[in-house]
Amino acid sequence: MNRRRFVELTATAAAAFTIVPRHVLGRGYIAPSDKITLAYIGTGTQGIRELLPMLAVPQIQVVAVADPNKNAIGYRDWDKDDLKNDIRKAINNPNWQPGGDNLIPGGRDNGKSIVDGFYANANSNPNYNACTAYEDARELLEKEKDLDAVKIMTPDHLHGVLAIAAMKKGKHVLMHKPLSNRLIEGKQVIETARNSKVITHLVPWDSNGSMETVMAWLNAGAIGTLMEVHNWTNRPVWPQYAELPTDKPPIPDGFNWDLWLGPEAERDYSPDYTNMVFRGWYDFGGGSMADMGHYSLWTVFNALQLTSPTTVIPNRSHVCDFNGAVPFRVNNDFSFPMASKVQFKYPANGNRGPVDLYWYDGGIRPAIPEELLSANKVLPEEGMMFVGDKGKILAGFNVQNPQIISGTKMDAPKTNNDKRNQVEQTSAALPLFADACKTGKQYPGSFPEAEYLTEAVNLYAAALRANSVLQYDEAKLKITNNDKANKYLSRDYRKGWDIA
Repeated sequence: MNRRRFVELTATAAAAFTIVPRHVLGRGYIAPSDKITLAYIGTGTQGIRELLPMLAVPQIQVVAVADPNKNAIGYRDWDKDDLKNDIRKAINNPNWQPGGDNLIPGGRDNGKSIVDGFYANANSNPNYNACTAYEDARELLEKEKDLDAVKIMTPDHLHGVLAIAAMKKGKHVLMHKPLSNRLIEGKQVIETARNSKVITHLVPWDSNGSMETVMAWLNAGAIGTLMEVHNWTNRPVWPQYAELPTDKPPIPDGFNWDLWLGPEAERDYSPDYTNMVFRGWYDFGGGSMADMGHYSLWTVFNALQLTSPTTVIPNRSHVCDFNGAVPFRVNNDFSFPMASKVQFKYPANGNRGPVDLYWYDGGIRPAIPEELLSANKVLPEEGMMFVGDKGKILAGFNVQNPQIISGTKMDAPKTNNDKRNQVEQTSAALPLFADACKTGKQYPGSFPEAEYLTEAVNLYAAALRANSVLQYDEAKLKITNNDKANKYLSRDYRKGWDIA
């Protein structure tokens, strides 16, 4: 489901909920004591976009928001009016304005306004004002003693430190991808989750496709022995920068830049580090694979029982500039390349032989198979392909609509989940989290289940950053052939942000 369709569906659901007055809810009404209380950490554009459907879930009560940015100043989004209009529908207030520069919504003041506005309308109480706004999420975790859960929607570099802090406080954690943009920290997030009694859930699981048909065909020998898996995306769909910012604009009013940096090293503020573009920087994001690979590959990792790769082979684009009259190649270890192809070599596991996984981004795709060329067809902009020694299976990016393009033709299983209704998935996901928090029974999509995918997306980043083939020892969490590249698996934490 694309971003726009998701927004349309969730905003419609939120709006529908707000027009039902509390006194007519009757048997569907949930007493406050039966709700889970949740704090929402990260109220940028995507944070607010996902806040709207959460407010419409009667089992959840959002009681606090946190963001280092107070005002709606300097935000960017996929469309200048979509989010604003979605908010107006959700809170049933056609005159709502974000304030700030009055362009794109964002910031903790907007977050509080949306939460209070939604509940005021839903409860027929125009004076509702119970949501607390915090600048620092760590202060929120200290002060909100009765809090049940948090949802983390910050930039990637804050995911791990805040998830660990919340779990150590005994809070259930719902979080967007990735678990961390550093491998070692991601492992610590997973270990903390394993050793705690809290419920954890990584949001992309709810939008994963099904491998049922593909596995049935593989197990029946439709394409022979599986040798390769190819997955490609059109990301990045945001600007990425080949050189570090040199201008020094003023920090926007109400924005705690030092707090936004969190565990990362101090540097001058630039709007080209923040908001929509953070994921293009190694320090703050995880690149295109961390952004989209969780949606497409998690189900593949599970079905094929992929664990840790032994070798990671990067192939990346580069950028040249002039030094006076002389051109030079920019030595870039600070931002992801404009385009890349990264190969992961996975050893045999059980009855499955060795498999090579290929990830492509920035418009790069695999070579067009002869099976398509002969039919005058090309590969789609995004997709997935399984290559065996006797044939190929082509599918959509999330493994949807698989088809055997060569090999032994077979019908799809009569009962399969390949076309799961994603509207149902999205609407059911949040109540599942609420129910799990109440019962203490973990459900699919926990942090530990994403361990090997977390390893892959962080090794992808490390290989691109080092621009080097990496040999990886999973038992030691170490790169064995390039000692300098090991620094990309962890970070140096600033004071106040250590997770030990």
